[in-house]
Amino acid sequence: MFDAFLFAGLPYAAVLICIVGVIYRFRKLPFGITPRSTQFLEHGKLRWAAAPWHIAIIPILIAHILAFVFPALWQTLLASQVLLVTLEMVGIALGVTACIGIAIMLTRKVIAGRLQAITGFKTITVLSLLFVQVLLGVLTAINHRWGGLWYSSTLAPYLWSMIKLQPDLGYVTALPFIVKMHIVGGFLIILLIPFTRLIHMFAVPYEYLYRLPQRVVWARPQSLAMNSNAVRMIDARRSFIKSAVAMGVGGTLLSFGVADKMVRFFGKPEIEPEEETALLATRLKRLKMTAEEKELELERRSKDYILIARLSELNDKKGKYFIDYEMHPALAFMFADGFPLLISAKCTHLGCTVGSELDANGKILCPCHVSYFDVKTGEPNPGAPAKARLPHLGWVIKDNDNNIVAHQKPGSSPEGSFDRKRADQYRLFIARQYQPESV
Repeated sequence: MFDAFLFAGLPYAAVLICIVGVIYRFRKLPFGITPRSTQFLEHGKLRWAAAPWHIAIIPILIAHILAFVFPALWQTLLASQVLLVTLEMVGIALGVTACIGIAIMLTRKVIAGRLQAITGFKTITVLSLLFVQVLLGVLTAINHRWGGLWYSSTLAPYLWSMIKLQPDLGYVTALPFIVKMHIVGGFLIILLIPFTRLIHMFAVPYEYLYRLPQRVVWARPQSLAMNSNAVRMIDARRSFIKSAVAMGVGGTLLSFGVADKMVRFFGKPEIEPEEETALLATRLKRLKMTAEEKELELERRSKDYILIARLSELNDKKGKYFIDYEMHPALAFMFADGFPLLISAKCTHLGCTVGSELDANGKILCPCHVSYFDVKTGEPNPGAPAKARLPHLGWVIKDNDNNIVAHQKPGSSPEGSFDRKRADQYRLFIARQYQPESV
């Protein structure tokens, strides 16, 4: 019975009294609709009360209305965890801001002597009720998370059932006590609208949005000076509001990034089990490739000679790539003098692999930062990013009987001889004895 009174009788009575009372006041007492300006009596605390309150409470009310009018669309939007967390964070921040604003407003009415004379019981009651109502909203958001979701699936259907004159209290009777108090507080505020200055919310000066700009010119020097001070104050207030809005927008945009990290940290893993299995398979494949590469490196280090190619496969136009003992790329050429030439293919600038084709000047190109290296000397061209030359590698030539017929140590001349007309019967190797001692 008590729930029926709070969530059926009170809402209907509050809305009916509000509609009738607002119409009556607009028709019979039109000059009492706008609120009394107290800025001339006290303006120091007002700037810290009115602006935060209105900036925070208006988006909160708009969010409540949107979730009530478009519950399906609202739930679709909040299916995104990033948007849900962002809305939660922004909503709590706005609620706290509104609490601070209304608390300063209430304190100002109580402690400012010049305001006490014009502050009545109804004003104190309304401000206290607004403070409690916003505080309940903040506590609801903190203690019962994701209100943006459950609001549209519980309170929105309840309110629509009230509009259809078929109140379904099942949506609200099982809600937590603090949420019930928040609902009752909302209807009490609606009930008090026609009897208090809250009615000024229906007297928003929309014509300010489209009317032509107006400028007030004061004739008296004293008035002109006072007006200048007033203009400066107005400009300062506008700057404050603009700064607050800019900070709010910036904070909202920033919260998207923060919320994304929070969702990823606290939320469930985004990948599906099949994707996780595929990822593990990829990692295992890479580990095997790394292991095979290390085994190959160990095997190469254990050999005295590593085959590069038969001499018949080499020429003086395009080098043949091979991997040396240090697992670095290298090139092998066969020039007209009849001996092979082996040179490192790892650029001495940033380690890129140089090209294998010789240009007309007998140089190979590093395509990363355009350095040309002379294969005979290994020196880069003047002004090239690479400053050090490409080192030459030692080699060994063996016949089909595995006899060494020729060899060359880096920095020295070739030794030995072989029949160049039977190049297909000789094989070219790199030798571990010609590698650095670390190998």
